Amino acid sequence: MAMVGLFWIAEGDVYVGSKPSGLAPGVRLTPEGVAGLGHKQEGLWLWDDVRGLTVEDVPVKSLRRQVGMVVDMALTVGLGGGEDAPSMTVCVETADGEAELTAYVATAYGYSQREYDLSRALLTRLTEGAATMMTTLSAMAEWGRSHEGGSPRRYERERLLREWAGENAARA
Repeated sequence: MAMVGLFWIAEGDVYVGSKPSGLAPGVRLTPEGVAGLGHKQEGLWLWDDVRGLTVEDVPVKSLRRQVGMVVDMALTVGLGGGEDAPSMTVCVETADGEAELTAYVATAYGYSQREYDLSRALLTRLTEGAATMMTTLSAMAEWGRSHEGGSPRRYERERLLREWAGENAARA
C-alpha cells in the first residue's frame, strides 16, 4: 500500500485519504462509483450520477503547520490527552445535491501544495466521463497491484499524479 497525493492505494483499491478500518470513515473509488465507508456514511454514488468530486479541509504542508503539529503532539502527550485524527471532506456532487463524506488524511504534516493541486485535477478527471474514469482508475489500481514497498518519493508521486490526471497528454 502506498500514498500518492491525496490517494491511498492498497493493492487494487483506491481511497481518497487513508484506508479506513472498522467503523472509521473513508471514501473508496470503485469502477462503479464513489463509496462512502464507515459509520453513518455508507453509500454508493454511481459515476453516471457524479457531476463533481472535490475535497475541502485538506491540510497543506507548511513550516507553520509542521511546527504546530510538533507543539500539539508535545502538549497531547504531556497532558495525556488525544484528539481525533485529522480528516478532510470529500464532496460528491450529483443532480440531487451534494453529499459530504469524511476521510482521514494519510499524512501527519499535510500534503504538499503541488500534490494537493494534482490530486484535485485527478478528481476532476474522474468525472469527465466513463471512458476517462475507467482508464484512470484502472491505471491507479494496476500501479497499486504492481507496486511494492510503501509510498514513493515526492518526485515519483508527482509524476504519477500528472500521468493519471492527463497532464502529460495535455502538454504534448
